[in-house]
Amino acid sequence: MFPLPDLVGEFKNNGRQWRPTGEPVPVNVHDFADPQLGKAVPCGIYDLAADTGWVNVGTDHDTAAFAVESIRRWWHGQGQAAYPQAARLLITADAGGSNGYRTRAWKPELAQLAAETGLTITVCHLPPGTSKWNKIEHRLVSHITMNWRGRPLTSHEVIVQSIAATTTRTGLRVSAALDTNIYPTGVRIGEAEMAALPLTRHAFHGDWNYALHPQPCPAVPMARDPQTPAPRWDQALLSDPVLTGMSRQQLDVLTRTLALDGNVRRGRPPRLAFPEQVLATVLHLRVALATEPLAVLFGSSRTAMHRTLLKNRKLLEAHGIPPRDDATRRPRGPPGSSPRPNRRAPQQDQDDVLMICKP
Repeated sequence: MFPLPDLVGEFKNNGRQWRPTGEPVPVNVHDFADPQLGKAVPCGIYDLAADTGWVNVGTDHDTAAFAVESIRRWWHGQGQAAYPQAARLLITADAGGSNGYRTRAWKPELAQLAAETGLTITVCHLPPGTSKWNKIEHRLVSHITMNWRGRPLTSHEVIVQSIAATTTRTGLRVSAALDTNIYPTGVRIGEAEMAALPLTRHAFHGDWNYALHPQPCPAVPMARDPQTPAPRWDQALLSDPVLTGMSRQQLDVLTRTLALDGNVRRGRPPRLAFPEQVLATVLHLRVALATEPLAVLFGSSRTAMHRTLLKNRKLLEAHGIPPRDDATRRPRGPPGSSPRPNRRAPQQDQDDVLMICKP
């Protein structure tokens, strides 16, 4: 896969072309997709030995099934005729995207292709952050980008023809075709299906380097399964006064006080209700729970929990509710033992204890 413009219509396309003075090509300012023209999802395949390229221009979603279908079309259209005696196929792919090593649907789709073609498909992913090392970027994508620079891609036909017209003086030839198939998103692959794959991992970075053998494998489900909600702990248990350092009535008062300023939000509703956000902040400051365990307890993501804690700590400071100082912290260690000297500066995010009720 490689990044190419996916908007179809009179949109800006980077680059320059010769034009008569004062006659620029008018294009749209905002990059909002045209609902009638749709979008284009190009998937490129570069044959390193033959110096030829194949681009499958999709019109639906960029999924693992679409990426493997592009390889399948290249094999039946060019690869099988160019290499009739081939028994193995080597694919160098990026670490992310629809053909990334973490995409679960990528490997079952490749296993189906291996069973259909009888090829042993070896995949070598480039390390994360090194996609520009891929030969396709310098020997195919760059020439396609220069070929259609400065011209709006007004239709799928224009995109296909512009890609197919790409040539170089060193002999590069590119073929392109339009793919109007539907590729659903949200395909879920279970652990049993992954374990049943005829897959052999290499000794060096087996996550990035592996081979799929031509053996029959179960079909990949194309329907979107309902996602099971993440497990969440009982809120009554988490709001226990032993953990929060305050009674439940005091926690309710604190929540109502902060809600006057902190519950105003635009856009999509948050995953956590505001009382749960306040409770998570209290646990973070009271018992020094980090972001990751809090996200697990409340069924949220680490990023969302981090933003919640930052927002609510600012609300606490705005309402004059400071963290408890070092003198009132609970001593650590067995009873009767002398406290250990603090050789490091206290970390504000982990060691603060919230003080709600003044004595």
